[in-house]
Amino acid sequence: MFSPYYRKAFRRDASTAADDHCALNVCLYGPQSNRWTMTERGRRHVQRSAQAFDIGPSRMAWDGSALRVDIDERCTPLPRRVQGRVTLHPQGLARYQTALDTDGRHRWGPIAPCARVEVALSHPRLHWSGHAYLDSNEGDEPVERAFERWDWLRTPLPDGRCAVLYDVQPRQGEPRLIGARFAPNGDVQPFSLDQHQQLPASRWWRVARRTPVDKQPAVLKQTLEDTPFYARSLMKFPLAGHTADAIHETLDMGRLCSPVVQWMLPWRMPRVV
Repeated sequence: MFSPYYRKAFRRDASTAADDHCALNVCLYGPQSNRWTMTERGRRHVQRSAQAFDIGPSRMAWDGSALRVDIDERCTPLPRRVQGRVTLHPQGLARYQTALDTDGRHRWGPIAPCARVEVALSHPRLHWSGHAYLDSNEGDEPVERAFERWDWLRTPLPDGRCAVLYDVQPRQGEPRLIGARFAPNGDVQPFSLDQHQQLPASRWWRVARRTPVDKQPAVLKQTLEDTPFYARSLMKFPLAGHTADAIHETLDMGRLCSPVVQWMLPWRMPRVV
């Protein structure tokens, strides 16, 4: 979705193989461990099977009960190392998928909406465990053809479920709001909210943000990622009488496709062929 190299290759030839443009994106937030990696690798550095996906020195593998991600990456522009293992233990696997657009060319669905994660890194030296979430997006065309922007949010619920909201602004037609509550076993219950709240724009790049809300307003706690086209935030989100921390993301397709942003992206996303 974000690769400037794939975008350029796709404009030349729409049959360009996506497995020639693969990357493992790792983001760490914190005063002592703020690191970000996203090195794209060509097809000779990529291997796939039914159980594993190798991208250069990093690897994702499913052993039947857990997803293990072995990370060996370097940050840019400062070449700090990120190395270690992340293990995701799903409480259940979901079979839910829905179209984000009216033509069904773009689809989203959680794989493990309720999970537990164990993080054990040697570089930087970090260890923790907690709640986790795993989902998937796929599309049959460039994302900017269908959408102007979207806002996404996930929050845990007190009964062990989680709620996900996808607020989609298409290029044509009416906005679309997808709301779903996911049980630990993967069962899904749709729901809807009738109101929206404008959030403060991101500090550095002024990315406009909004979120669907229930009866009470959401409270923005921290901006974790502030880029020219994308913002990731932490907020307090009330839903059905319960307030919990939520992760919120905003993606602006117009900014993503601008020539200036496409020129800037390789500085944060180097490519190894």
